[in-house]
Amino acid sequence: MLAEWEHQSQVQLTWPHKDTDWAPILDEITAVYEEMAREIRKREPLLIVDAIPHNDTWARDHGFITVEATLSPRNAEPCHSSEEERESRLFLLDFCFNGWGEKFEAKLDNQINKNLYEQGLVKGIYEDHLDFVLEGGSIESDGKGTIFTTECCLMAPHRNQPLTKAEIEERLKNWLGAERIVWLQHGSLIGDDTDGHIDTLVRVCPDDTLLYTGGDADHPDLQLMERELEALRTLDGKPYRLLRLPLPRPIYDNGDRLPATYANYLVINGAVLVPTYKQPDLDREAMSIIQLAFPDREIVGIDCCAVIKQHGSLHCCTMQYY
Repeated sequence: MLAEWEHQSQVQLTWPHKDTDWAPILDEITAVYEEMAREIRKREPLLIVDAIPHNDTWARDHGFITVEATLSPRNAEPCHSSEEERESRLFLLDFCFNGWGEKFEAKLDNQINKNLYEQGLVKGIYEDHLDFVLEGGSIESDGKGTIFTTECCLMAPHRNQPLTKAEIEERLKNWLGAERIVWLQHGSLIGDDTDGHIDTLVRVCPDDTLLYTGGDADHPDLQLMERELEALRTLDGKPYRLLRLPLPRPIYDNGDRLPATYANYLVINGAVLVPTYKQPDLDREAMSIIQLAFPDREIVGIDCCAVIKQHGSLHCCTMQYY
C-alpha cells in the first residue's frame, strides 16, 4: 500500500447535496468543499463525484484503496509506455463501506467505485473485496511494509465478525502487501462515529516520523496511546520520531462535543491541507508542527468547523489516487 505522500494522479471529492446529512448546512459545507477543490486543483487533477448517486460524502471511507504491485503485473497484455506500465501495477481495492458498523445507510456509497471504474475515471486493475468491511480512514501506510490501525475500529461490532484478529491481520497483509500490522490498543476521540479511525489519531510521515493527537484530561486514552507510540519500533528496530499535535479546545454542536483533530490532514502534491477550527493559536501551532514533518511542502489551513458538525474532517472528505 502506497504512502500518502507519494506522487498522486488525482484526488476525489464526493460532493454534498440536499439528500445527504449536510442538508441543514448545505451552503456552509459547499463553501468548504469549494475551498478544498481550489487548493487541490492548483496542484493536481480533481475528481468530483456528483452525478453518481450517493448517501454521503466521506470519500476516504467509500473510495478505492490503491496498492502498487512490486512483482510482475497480473495482466498479460504488453505495456507500451511508462504510464501504461504503471497502471498495470496499480490495483484498485474495492472494500465494503457499511456506515461504520451499520450506523448509517451506505448502499449507494458502495456503488460509487464500480461506477468510477466503468466510466474510466480511475486507472488501475479492479479488485472486488466487497465481502470485507474496510474504511480508508482506518489504515495508514508508511509505503515500506508497515500498516497502522486501531484494534477498537477493526474489531468493532458489525464489521467483519466472526473473523478473529489474526484472520483479519492475515488478510490485510495479503491484500495491502504489508510485512506487519501495528495494532494500537488505545486512542479515541469524544464524539467519534468511526470507532477510532487511525487518521484522527496517528499519521505516518516520511523518515519514520509519526504525527499524533495529544491527550488532555478528557482523553486519558490518548495519553495511553502516546505511551504505546513511545515503545514502538520500526522494522529496523529504531524508535520513531514522534511529533505531538495539540488537541483543539472543545467544540460543541447542540450540546454534543465534536471529535475535532488536527491529525485529519491531507497530503497532496507539493502541499499539506490542514483542518483548522477558528482557534488561531492552536491552528498555528498544529500547522507549524505538521511543517516539521513535511518541510518541503506548503502547509495550507482550511476551516473545517462546518465539516466537524458531521463528526468528520478534511482527510475524511478526500481520497487520493496514484
